[in-house]
Amino acid sequence: MDQRITLITLGVADVDRATRFYERLGWRRSSQSVASTAFFDLGGLVLALWSRDALAEDAGAAAGGSGFSGVAVALNVADRESVDAVLAEAVAAGARLTRPAGEAFWGGYTGYFADPDGHHWEVAWNPHWPLDEDGRVRLPD
Repeated sequence: MDQRITLITLGVADVDRATRFYERLGWRRSSQSVASTAFFDLGGLVLALWSRDALAEDAGAAAGGSGFSGVAVALNVADRESVDAVLAEAVAAGARLTRPAGEAFWGGYTGYFADPDGHHWEVAWNPHWPLDEDGRVRLPD
């Protein structure tokens, strides 16, 4: 199996509401989006927003459950000041701050927010993982 991820789908309660949240963050919906699913091109990775019930049915799983799902999506940024700026932007767009930014035990600076459906996002500056000219993390071999 190739060592890569090409698509992350978040199961959401209301696709329109979730789409508006990500658009308030400045993200542009792809023309491939349809009424029931929004797609965002993240530079080689696609984020899809789809009904939580439909996603559960598609995966053969129960749609119920609440609280922390055990999954967090992350955005690495170029500097520590950007962590605070992105967290503030997310909160202004309707996110809930779940952990204010602070020093991380591994030497970086990080904080978390939850989108309107409770999906956790980490925003992190990691001095050990520089970003390339396209803003992508390039891990050392």
